[in-house]
Amino acid sequence: MIDPISDLLLLLDNDDKKSFKAFLKRKNKRNDVKNVRLLEIIETDDINKLKKLYDPTKNRNAYHALRKRLHESLLFFLSNKVFERDNSEAHEALKLFVVGRFLLEGQFTKIGFKCLQRAEDKALHLEQFSLLNEILQTRLQYAHLDATVHVELLVGRLVENQQKLQQEAKFQIAYALLRAELQNIHLRAKIVDLNKLISDTLSKYRISLDDLLSFKSLYQLLYIANEYAAIHQNYALVRSFLKTADNFLFKHPEQAFLQLFYYLHILYYLANFNLRNGFFKESLRYLERMDVVLSQGSPAFRTQLQLRCQLLKALNFHYLGDGAQGLALLKKGINQAAVAKSSEVDLADLQLCLVMFLTQFRDKTALIELQKLTRTDAWYEKKMGMLWTIRKSLLEILIHIQFDHIDLATSKLKSFVRRYKKYLMTVSENRVIDFAKLIEKYLLNPTIIHTKSYRAAVDAMVNQKENKDLFVMGFAAWLKALVTSGSPYQVLLDLIKESYSICV
Repeated sequence: MIDPISDLLLLLDNDDKKSFKAFLKRKNKRNDVKNVRLLEIIETDDINKLKKLYDPTKNRNAYHALRKRLHESLLFFLSNKVFERDNSEAHEALKLFVVGRFLLEGQFTKIGFKCLQRAEDKALHLEQFSLLNEILQTRLQYAHLDATVHVELLVGRLVENQQKLQQEAKFQIAYALLRAELQNIHLRAKIVDLNKLISDTLSKYRISLDDLLSFKSLYQLLYIANEYAAIHQNYALVRSFLKTADNFLFKHPEQAFLQLFYYLHILYYLANFNLRNGFFKESLRYLERMDVVLSQGSPAFRTQLQLRCQLLKALNFHYLGDGAQGLALLKKGINQAAVAKSSEVDLADLQLCLVMFLTQFRDKTALIELQKLTRTDAWYEKKMGMLWTIRKSLLEILIHIQFDHIDLATSKLKSFVRRYKKYLMTVSENRVIDFAKLIEKYLLNPTIIHTKSYRAAVDAMVNQKENKDLFVMGFAAWLKALVTSGSPYQVLLDLIKESYSICV
């Protein structure tokens, strides 16, 4: 059962939770209010204490009224936190606009118009067309109080901006349709020409991407491309977006720091696209640019992206053959995450990557590190995604096989098949099903790895075009190492050189 309060509490760190409790206590006008107690019970998920707080059979209405008030208080607290922490240029422009309008209403015209001008300059640079529309309308409303303003020029700017605003609205409609189509593609596991899909969707609403391409729209397109490639575990499908993004960044270097949120995420996506296409050194160059920007940007961006950046660096070095450097970067990132109380999602990504590396190195600490991922599979499916959770489950099976825990590996494989076979068949993810079958055959009869038929099946899997994704290749390499008694990491590096010889 979904608990919205529990979900919202995941957005708060320990300090935020203390602040929220203090906020509730200040808000309470009576000593018998039970909202703080209810909050503590929800945090601990203690059903027995909940029954003591309210008898669910006798005080159902009172209990639900209390929950509703707590939910509303939490939303109010979160909204204030968001505004407190938002130091972005767009937020600064909004604040200047609000102050400027307030001053004009109070007839402080000179300073009011100065605030509006500063707000307009920021909104224009940031391509905040909606805010710019409000600013220009306010300037027109009070234009009679400013002798220096040219009303017709102001009207012209407003009309031009409204055209851009309308174009952006159309793009957001197209973006929403593309997101919906992505969901359909995922469910049907259908491969489509993404460039054509985007082009057809934009032309349907008479949108020229050349005219509308901005940091924001490019970020949204790269998000779509990344989700599409992740669904199919095939980043070759979105390789053309690398050139589109590169060309745009080359033409607009002066706006990069004004559009910092979008710029950083564009760099991140490009680093990821290059990594997954085997362009490791190019990926590292984008990550170096990210490092420079993060060192000069706000702490909020560093907190949000530093660990993801660290993860991509570690993967690049790992696939380039410098496994020790990749491992060191991962461990450093995990230590940083623990100290900084970082997002549990980002920490889980680093932790699973560490498990993957150790498995490929045949390091016995892999199982110890895996046990640090303490959430349930249901939680990981919800927060990390199905493919991430499937990868975690498969790694666990491989680790047990590596260290001769055959009975446990067999049990884990049966549980895996029960839980995920229907889903994998629904999304036509036959690669995983075939891999699981080969593992099952080995567990039933370990000597089968010496037979020609089994080795041929493994080679066929390794050589399949759809298995050339780096993460998929890691599992195929493990299987090939099993039949050749080689090192999974060395086999992986050999496969990468064969597949990406022109890229590394």
